[in-house]
Amino acid sequence: MSLQRGFKAWCENVALQVRRDLTLIPTAALDPRLLASHLEIEVRTPYDIPGLDRACLRRLVKEDPESWSAVTLSSGEKDLVLLNPVHSRGRQASDLMHELAHILLGHDPARVDVAEDGSLVLFTYDKDQEDEANWLAACLLLPRTALLEIRRAGEDLRTAAKEYGVSQVMLQYRLNVTGVEHQVRQGSRRVAQPRQSARPKTASE
Repeated sequence: MSLQRGFKAWCENVALQVRRDLTLIPTAALDPRLLASHLEIEVRTPYDIPGLDRACLRRLVKEDPESWSAVTLSSGEKDLVLLNPVHSRGRQASDLMHELAHILLGHDPARVDVAEDGSLVLFTYDKDQEDEANWLAACLLLPRTALLEIRRAGEDLRTAAKEYGVSQVMLQYRLNVTGVEHQVRQGSRRVAQPRQSARPKTASE
């Protein structure tokens, strides 16, 4: 992953600012749907699309649900995120936050076409934009301040993941890539090591 210098710090600032805007404390869990509402972005599933062809609906949620996660559709000044309802809650949260990250970053929404056989053809973002959205989304869900609090409190990762609405895999990944895991472990080692008392000087010295 190649991100511009300063981008990761900018993402941490955005995560904190968003929480301030929503009157949340810096370490609070952030519900992606709450952020979507704050940004005036509608969130729907294929079940909520009026007049959607039944064959298309069946393909999206029953026959081939693993072929897509979420997509942002734009109509003029209004954005709508279409979310896959079949996936787990943790994955839906991650997918929705990923789409919101694209919007916050000002990336052009993806385009979805329906082929003659009913399959979806998705024109998505380029790799740099995907890398940026991945990092910002993860940071919005699990900012460094929250990760430090989780680790310093000795909170069980399964419990913490549930609290923040993410998978345990994502939580562990963030602890690793942000350096929080290493930082806290190093701090624990320093605390565990007894200080050596200064050697008293002898008369000959």
